[in-house]
Amino acid sequence: MRNMEAASADRHRSPPAAAEARPEIEARVDRPTDAVVRAFDLLVAGLLLVLLAPLLALIALAIRVDSQGSPLFRQRRCGRGMAEFTVLKFRTMECATAVDPHRAYVLDVIRGEEEQGEDGLKKLKNDRRVTRVGAFLRRFSLDELPQLWNVLRGEMTLVGPRPPIPYEVEWYPPHWLARLSVKPGLTGLWQVSGRNELDYRQMVELDLEYVRARSLWLNATILARTVSVVLTGRGAV
Repeated sequence: MRNMEAASADRHRSPPAAAEARPEIEARVDRPTDAVVRAFDLLVAGLLLVLLAPLLALIALAIRVDSQGSPLFRQRRCGRGMAEFTVLKFRTMECATAVDPHRAYVLDVIRGEEEQGEDGLKKLKNDRRVTRVGAFLRRFSLDELPQLWNVLRGEMTLVGPRPPIPYEVEWYPPHWLARLSVKPGLTGLWQVSGRNELDYRQMVELDLEYVRARSLWLNATILARTVSVVLTGRGAV
């Protein structure tokens, strides 16, 4: 285990030179597919926001009762073409939680230096910052529901790569940037292929595979599989 001084030094290291002068990311455009996907996004996201309004209100109340602070968590993420936007989630951690542990963890896994657990996985485990209600929400992906608003706004889509945090992208090798050529999704190939049973690099590779094979049929397949994953909580932390 690294000592505190080494960890602090890593957190303040500059990204590799290749990350400092990245070319602009060309957004992948498929007008017929994009038009159909956008229409479907508007229909489904709008309908779900109306139908799930009582559940969303109940979750927000449970968060407020369980811990102090706003029930919503807002965070800047990178979207299509590396354009930043504010993603919405239900808060699953205590308020004023420092980002340093996650930043250091991401740096380690991108560089392949995170210690591998007994089960062969690489992930941030036993995080005491997660609240009781937050742990339940994460298990069934209910914390992601507010992102339906991001879908409605056109910042996200129902199916696509996970939207990365800007400090993650700073450390990406060039070929990983292809996952930013399409809109990020509420669900995706990674979410239905193991979620947190997979490490960060496997997640990125699945996102890249989705970008290469993106189609209406693949989107429909992922949405169908998402229902099963959410109901069973498979692959959750």
